[in-house]
Amino acid sequence: MSSTTGMSDIDTAKSTADDDDKVNWFAELRGLALMLLAVLAFHSFVAKPFYIPSTSMMPNLLVGDRLIVTKYPYGYSWASITFHLLPRGDWRIFGGTPEYGDVVIPVHPQRSEDYIKRVVALPGDRIAVQNGQIILNGKPVKQEVEPDMLLPYDINSPCDQVDFERVTAPDGTTKCKVPVLRETMPNGVSYLVIDAMPDQPLDNFDEILVPEDAVFVMGDNRDYSADSRASVARQGLGGAVPLANIGGRAEFITFSLDGTADWNPFSWFGAMRGDRAFTTLRPTITETPAEQD
Repeated sequence: MSSTTGMSDIDTAKSTADDDDKVNWFAELRGLALMLLAVLAFHSFVAKPFYIPSTSMMPNLLVGDRLIVTKYPYGYSWASITFHLLPRGDWRIFGGTPEYGDVVIPVHPQRSEDYIKRVVALPGDRIAVQNGQIILNGKPVKQEVEPDMLLPYDINSPCDQVDFERVTAPDGTTKCKVPVLRETMPNGVSYLVIDAMPDQPLDNFDEILVPEDAVFVMGDNRDYSADSRASVARQGLGGAVPLANIGGRAEFITFSLDGTADWNPFSWFGAMRGDRAFTTLRPTITETPAEQD
């Protein structure tokens, strides 16, 4: 006489296996959302990568450079948040002030577009530009002619600006020879700039007083930089940049690509400009403030 005892052991095992094979999509999506939030939070409050798309910061930054930008040096504002998801405002938390020579990330006054420029005037400063030279609080900022600089010559650095010259380097490679000046700020920090085009419109800028909650910024390539000197209509920043519009400080180059890389990962290694990796972007102190007087 047989009896019915429900599912067999085989049926039970099969049912358990089927349950194990089912994907808990809610848990998976929740995990993905938490991961994305963690990345967004890190990029908004600690540091994020940044790509150089233009020549405005030559000779110190080249198209194809990838940087690390830290978010905490000047405090937090709407500009700190990745993708600028918060509405604009003049509020700041743990607010700090940049120093002369800092490379910062100002946001365009009308578009959610990050620029990268150098701080050349602080809150309360008077600044003008005469024949390409900064006049800060009535005194010319020191500029000295330096030996020409050799930069990479490649797709991302085509060497097509006025007074740039393609030359053969001692190692046999083609380089771009660039005329440079060393500019030294009142706090003693110095950096190289390019000002090769005479009498271009941005070489002269009438004196303004930088507001107490703003800084004046310029690109190191003074010939091709839409910065505080340029109007918004000319893609510039339209004057001094509110501190609330500064999204961080550039720290160092992580790696740099010459423009030959494509979607094939194996092409990335050949496109690397190896000598630019981990180059600091913090300006060098070459003089004490007393030596500037």
